[in-house]
Amino acid sequence: MSVSIGQPVPDFTAAATGDASVSLSELRGRQVVVFFYPKASTPGCTTEGGDFRDRKEAFDAANTVILGVSRDGIRAQENFKAKQAFNFALVSDKDEAVCQLFDVIKLKKLYGKEHLGIERSTFLIDAEGRLAREWRRVKVPGHAQEVLEAAQALQEGRLNAD
Repeated sequence: MSVSIGQPVPDFTAAATGDASVSLSELRGRQVVVFFYPKASTPGCTTEGGDFRDRKEAFDAANTVILGVSRDGIRAQENFKAKQAFNFALVSDKDEAVCQLFDVIKLKKLYGKEHLGIERSTFLIDAEGRLAREWRRVKVPGHAQEVLEAAQALQEGRLNAD
């Protein structure tokens, strides 16, 4: 099962930084950005997380929560968040349940070897819990700004999830 535009996103609960857990159902009434990144503390993931961090006030103004998700353990996520001063929760998805829900585990090649890993992807969920927009095979430069503009448009009723 995977998510699709205009359809409700199934609820999930996962361990998050700050000794917390995050449940999608508890975020109803707010828009949610879920961005998946391959590995904490790597260059592209650090840049992407920083771009979301630097726009958090604007996301807040658009009634939008930011969640970063990777397969890293909670300790690695805590260290990544602290070192980069991220102002949003990072989710540890070691069992890949959230990754599978959003279908972001893909066959990747690195140095000529194939392995399964997270394909950098972002999802925008509306305040009613429906998938409004998705970005797959994300390139980091300019991405967080594009997501912010979509979140603002969704909040203002200029972007429909249907």
